[in-house]
Amino acid sequence: MRFDQLNLSDDILDALDAMRFEECTPIQEQAIPLILEGRDIIAVAQTGTGKTAAYLLPVIDRLADLPEAKDYVNCIVMSPTRELAQQIDRQMEGFAYYVPVSSVAIYGGTDGATFAQQQRGLKMGADVVIATPGRLLAHLQMGYVDLSKVSYFILDEADRMLDMGFYDDIMQIVKQLPTDRQTLMFSATMPPKIQQMAKAILKDPAEVKIAVSRPTEKIDQSAFVCHEGQKTGILRHLFKTAHSQRVIVFSSSKLKVKELARELRRAKVKTGEMHSDLEQNERDQVMLDFRAGRLDVLVATDILARGIDIDDIAMVVNYDVPHEAEDYVHRIGRTARANADGMAVTLISQREQPKFGYIENFLGYEVRKQEVPAELGEAPAYNPKKRSGGGRRGGNGAQRRGGNSRGANNNSRDKGSNNRKGRPHHSHHRPKNNNQKPE
Repeated sequence: MRFDQLNLSDDILDALDAMRFEECTPIQEQAIPLILEGRDIIAVAQTGTGKTAAYLLPVIDRLADLPEAKDYVNCIVMSPTRELAQQIDRQMEGFAYYVPVSSVAIYGGTDGATFAQQQRGLKMGADVVIATPGRLLAHLQMGYVDLSKVSYFILDEADRMLDMGFYDDIMQIVKQLPTDRQTLMFSATMPPKIQQMAKAILKDPAEVKIAVSRPTEKIDQSAFVCHEGQKTGILRHLFKTAHSQRVIVFSSSKLKVKELARELRRAKVKTGEMHSDLEQNERDQVMLDFRAGRLDVLVATDILARGIDIDDIAMVVNYDVPHEAEDYVHRIGRTARANADGMAVTLISQREQPKFGYIENFLGYEVRKQEVPAELGEAPAYNPKKRSGGGRRGGNGAQRRGGNSRGANNNSRDKGSNNRKGRPHHSHHRPKNNNQKPE
């Protein structure tokens, strides 16, 4: 379906045209009409499916019809992280380019001037407030924020917010809202606590479920079956033979991230690290340096797997196998964006083989296995159905060099993203595209 087939205003369609968005993604096609009807919705959709546009476009459309003198907060979008809040705010700016709808992003880790700007936006009544739960609650507790006229309450990546411990903060914010609001909840997964929250804050919600998309065919997926001690050697091998710039390496813990980043820096690799121990200004500087090319490799925990818009990543390396198949899709989805090709490599220790076997079952195909370089020694056999004791060699001590080369990405087209077609950008007065996905 095309956006011009939806009941959106001409001003919003003009902005979408300027941003080169033509075709709706499935989540947009299903959610936008329901939101325009005034329904509460609970939508299960992962990052990269276009969910941000799915809720922003109809809400902006409705807010544009309100009287000009709007000196109160009309809509709140809750976001788990500062980075995602900033990304939503950038998309808001483009979508609302031709309509008189204002927005302000509220998050922590800012200087005094930015805090004052956030405070001013809340007091004067920005139409759309995009906020992290803790920071919005802090402003509320200062007594100058009136949420009594909020018409729209939106939870983006609700499961991640609960994982980060924001349940109580969100419920405190909900108490400040009018009961006749429209509530929209978007979540990549639907664990019991999300269902509990949905029952508490949604009224007769319509359900929209978009199947978790498989990785795009543009990603060349492969894996090394190895011993834990061989992983860093394989990483160096990849830097020599595949890519040594525009690389993100994901690890399972911040301790590992710090150690690996230190080791790579000792090897003269321009490396940055991203984890929750960093102050916000440090995280901002690392991202700025990586985007500018002053860093070649970024070692990160899953803090970076969702909600970061970097379009030119050449290679993603899973130094540790992700805990969930959906996390695998999120991680490797950082590469092969904006119509580029990309490479994703996973390093699988013996302990991690069952986890990777589960991921392959989810994908519906076996990921191609590469041979561990001979100079790194023998590698274990791949037997994901056998639970490894960690110290023992898999397969009754059988050794392997390399492995099964099956795993062509036959069924991996990502039908949930990047459905729009490019079109010439005719006017510099229109909103910039900035290579954004309709996320």
